[in-house]
Amino acid sequence: MAVTTSAENPLPVGDVSRLIGGWIDRLGAVWVEGQITQISRRPGAGVVFLTLRDPSHDVSVGVTCFRQVFDAVADVVAEGARVVVLAKPEWYAPRGQLSLRATELRPVGTGELLVRLERLRKSLAAEGLFAADRKRPLPFLPQLIGLVCGRASAAERDVLENARHRWPAVRFEVRNVPVQGVHAVPQVVRAVQELDARDEVDVIVVARGGGSVEDLLPFSDEELVRAVAACRTPVVSAIGHEPDRPLLDLVADLRASTPTDAAKKVVPDVGEEAERVRMLRDRARRAVGAFVEREERGLAHALRRPVMEDPHRMVEEREAQVTALLDRSRRTLGHLLDRGLSEVTHTHARVVSLSPAATLERGYAVLQRADGQVVRTPREAPDGAVLRARVAEGELSVRVTSGPDGTADADG
Repeated sequence: MAVTTSAENPLPVGDVSRLIGGWIDRLGAVWVEGQITQISRRPGAGVVFLTLRDPSHDVSVGVTCFRQVFDAVADVVAEGARVVVLAKPEWYAPRGQLSLRATELRPVGTGELLVRLERLRKSLAAEGLFAADRKRPLPFLPQLIGLVCGRASAAERDVLENARHRWPAVRFEVRNVPVQGVHAVPQVVRAVQELDARDEVDVIVVARGGGSVEDLLPFSDEELVRAVAACRTPVVSAIGHEPDRPLLDLVADLRASTPTDAAKKVVPDVGEEAERVRMLRDRARRAVGAFVEREERGLAHALRRPVMEDPHRMVEEREAQVTALLDRSRRTLGHLLDRGLSEVTHTHARVVSLSPAATLERGYAVLQRADGQVVRTPREAPDGAVLRARVAEGELSVRVTSGPDGTADADG
């Protein structure tokens, strides 16, 4: 809407700012390209503040976006990066300041490529392809090493020369393939699968001597990553690019910083191993020597004991003790027998003195009726009764007759 003004009828600054804000509000979201010159992320704030600059015109504008919008590309976007922003222009009337409210950020060029790789990395990591428990240990001394590298490349030379310098008897099965370009991925995958199918191959090394992010794209390809994850043979990644690690480094069982480092990690050094064997042998010798010396000292100390110097001495001492104990036991047993005999003799004398047989020996007799009852009074033996008279030397049968005084008499 046109506004009519004049020197006599000017508009206040506030009205001009408000009108500019109205015109800008009618402008929809636009795609804007520029270079990030400043990033402000306040702790706990839900909004990130950026400064977007056009280097060709030396113009800058402030950009605000929600944290989740910026976090989607935070791993690959930093100050100095070129981005494309989908934003809605906004006018802050009190200050007369233009800014952009961004709803989407996209890195340009390499940044966009890194965003795609980061998404693929997160997807494969969620499947567990990069988990530490999937990593397999390398064999101590591989008999045959599979090597996948470019033809006549520095990476091939570094691996072969350094490995053979460390262990001259090591053998290699080399597969020369393109390591960049459109044909790199299928040929590298085929070479890895062929080497993995051979039982005699103990470890596979995939090597390249570094390069730009674009050159290393084949080693972040999903097909190659899954092929390495499916290998039953341990795989070593030796791409040799420190700033931007390809996904092959994450899925491999071991990552080497360079092809030379891969040769050092895969093959042991014969000199170092010989020195280690020598040190272990010396350590074992010292341990055995110390053990023998300790046992010899113990044996010498045992031999110096009196019992070992004169073995019969202990027997003689024990013999005297046994003899003394035997004599003591004999005396004790004799005293016990004597006392027992005395008690038996006294008991026998008392029994004899109390025995009815002793009374019979003095001429007495015991009269018993036919039923065995002892006769104690004349009334128990009527006239004419037959009794049994028991004397010291035997028994007699007697008959009872009445005497002149009317008492019973016994006739034999």
